[in-house]
Amino acid sequence: GRVQLLPPRNVTLLSKDFAMILTWAPGEGYPPDVTYTVRYESQDRLDKWMKVPHCKNIPRSFCNLTCSLSSFYVKVRARVKAVWGQSPSPWVKSQFKDYYSDVELAPPVLTLNVRENSIHVSASFPLPACVESLTWKYDLNLWEAGSEDKKKYEGYFRKDTVTINTTALRGNYCFNARALYESINLKHSEFSQPVCVLLNHKG
Repeated sequence: GRVQLLPPRNVTLLSKDFAMILTWAPGEGYPPDVTYTVRYESQDRLDKWMKVPHCKNIPRSFCNLTCSLSSFYVKVRARVKAVWGQSPSPWVKSQFKDYYSDVELAPPVLTLNVRENSIHVSASFPLPACVESLTWKYDLNLWEAGSEDKKKYEGYFRKDTVTINTTALRGNYCFNARALYESINLKHSEFSQPVCVLLNHKG
């Protein structure tokens, strides 16, 4: 007789670091060689479960759906089933989410380019390729190490480089930044870890 596998547990659609990811845990008593298959449906086409080719018969317990979604502005949910040999488990569905309003942002990575009288700061984001075209921005802070007084540079587009005149700056200066995204409300990431640099150091 065929074994009825229990369904996967803790099926959750989560948004993390610019990506929409379905996660789950194995059901009770699963053999080690179980595989999983994921599908998703969007709220504008209910009961039309779309296949996700890179998440068919996979051994891992997560699936990155970001670049499979047909729209970033429509709520979607996903479902997953386990398969062992000829025995499938029941499907388990996640809750609905949409990328546009639920996306969680990761802090950008800063690159500093120190010139003679200026410093050029650019921010790169760990974005999935399919969301490159959305309007990501960032805020930048500059402060002297040890000081609480931060100079703010706000609302720069992701590809923008911020150029700061450093003629009057002497000593150790630090930068950090956060990613911004305007959807239904303004969202932002945590600030990145500070990057510090010695300016106009005579020595």
